[in-house]
Amino acid sequence: MLLSRRAYWALAVPVALVLVGYVLWPNLSTFRLGLDLTVLSELFGGWQSAGTRALVNSVGVSLATVVGSALVGVGLAWALYRVRLPFSGLLAGAAALPLALPPLVGVLAFVFLYGEGGMLPRGLQAVLGLDAVPFSFSGLAAVVAVHIYAFQVYFYLFAGAALRDLDGALLDASADLGAGGVRTFRAVVLPHLRPSLVGASLLVFMLSMASFTAPLLFAEAEPFLTTQIYQLKLNGAIDRAAAVSAVLTAICLLFLFLAERGGAIRAASAKGVGRAPQPLRSAPARWAAGLGVGLTLLLLLLPIATVVLLSFVEDGTWTVQPFPTDFTLNNYVALAADPDVAAPIRNSLWMAGLATLANVVFGIGAALVVTGRQRVGATALRLLTLLPFAIPGTVIALGLIVQFDEPTFLAGGAVLVGTVWILPLAYFVRHVPLVVRSTQASLEGFDGRLAEASADLGAGAWLTFRRVVWPAILPGVVAGGLLTLVTALGEFVASILLYVYGNRPISVEVFGQLRSYDLGAASAYSVLLMVLVGLAVGMARWIGRRG
Repeated sequence: MLLSRRAYWALAVPVALVLVGYVLWPNLSTFRLGLDLTVLSELFGGWQSAGTRALVNSVGVSLATVVGSALVGVGLAWALYRVRLPFSGLLAGAAALPLALPPLVGVLAFVFLYGEGGMLPRGLQAVLGLDAVPFSFSGLAAVVAVHIYAFQVYFYLFAGAALRDLDGALLDASADLGAGGVRTFRAVVLPHLRPSLVGASLLVFMLSMASFTAPLLFAEAEPFLTTQIYQLKLNGAIDRAAAVSAVLTAICLLFLFLAERGGAIRAASAKGVGRAPQPLRSAPARWAAGLGVGLTLLLLLLPIATVVLLSFVEDGTWTVQPFPTDFTLNNYVALAADPDVAAPIRNSLWMAGLATLANVVFGIGAALVVTGRQRVGATALRLLTLLPFAIPGTVIALGLIVQFDEPTFLAGGAVLVGTVWILPLAYFVRHVPLVVRSTQASLEGFDGRLAEASADLGAGAWLTFRRVVWPAILPGVVAGGLLTLVTALGEFVASILLYVYGNRPISVEVFGQLRSYDLGAASAYSVLLMVLVGLAVGMARWIGRRG
């Protein structure tokens, strides 16, 4: 046990106050405001009402996303597990790449590449001599496609981890008994994958329900729960926005509960060693595999390459032609030299940095508290630290608006809405789970007898923490802090609802540049975000391996 009873309560009380005051209470206030039966009946009272259509669209798209992501992610994981494919290392890294992309950047990549004015539809129109583009991504199908690209990675990672634990002898035994590949997959592999598939399905469903950027940019004519909250807030209908938030929150909390229960499900353990990928013996099979790998890599990497290419486009030069022809470095020069262009970068850096510092300090204290699950209240506090993960960003932002639109002691008697400080607070609240969970993982692998030995040798609680515990948890703290920083840098959902002009962040500026058709500047900001995210993710993985 790392904390004495006195130290536990000394940390648990402020941790509980922060979680209740800034995480739980704002969302309870929103939920209470939204439970107006009159407003709920107006919004969800009929099949043609906007609220009902938004609910149907959100749930329908989320279910389609789960099915599509499962087919893509599990298919990739199974192919890499079963067959020795060409460029398998590159394919494995590319399959996980969407996890490191800020959501706004991924959606913009699809807009530039597959949208009505995108390079691929207009290129095909020019090559085929058509009067109109042969296809373009828009509406609900486009939202599903973007979601599958972004969320298949969870099925890929979950299924890949489970397949690495699958005993290869089971596959050999199935083949020896005469079972074909399809029957072996259905009878042997799927039962082993079922817990991972359930967990990934619940996670992807929640993420899709909380999605905001893809519906906003691809399906403006179709209502979604998240975009409805945004539109109602812009129109000043806070009570209606709260009602939609209450419905969305109830659905997400239900799936958080199911995910927590699903985490207790474990696959039957198998003894033995995993099966190494097998080489393809026939030339046609090798050619087909190479073609499939090449096409998959193209689909995974082309959106990112599109954003990079467009970051060099001169403003106003790419209008009607299928592909840009005039390139410049001015978009990147302006990021460093023009104070107005660099202002969103400075804003994002100081706000994300401040929120990350608060997350690190709070996350260490909260992790020390929730790790001691035998203590009174530790389990409840652990669930509260998970709450920002389950609640969509639009709902969290609306809760902060409801809570801090009037003076409150939680804000030192001030009104935070309309000030630059509401956005760093939102970043802090949204990313509470990251540092807490990464630090908690380090603490759960820590040998508590080392702390006890330190105490037996006369060291006080602070000296024990500084000399014994801190070196052990430092990799988890740094990794969680870096992920918090880059996630806050690319945060868009809460930013668009809470920003003021004086603290507009990079994501809001990208959205504004897109609206004004300054595609080069929007892409340059997006590339900057991708570089920051890539550096931080790489550093976090390096620290994790070192740890």
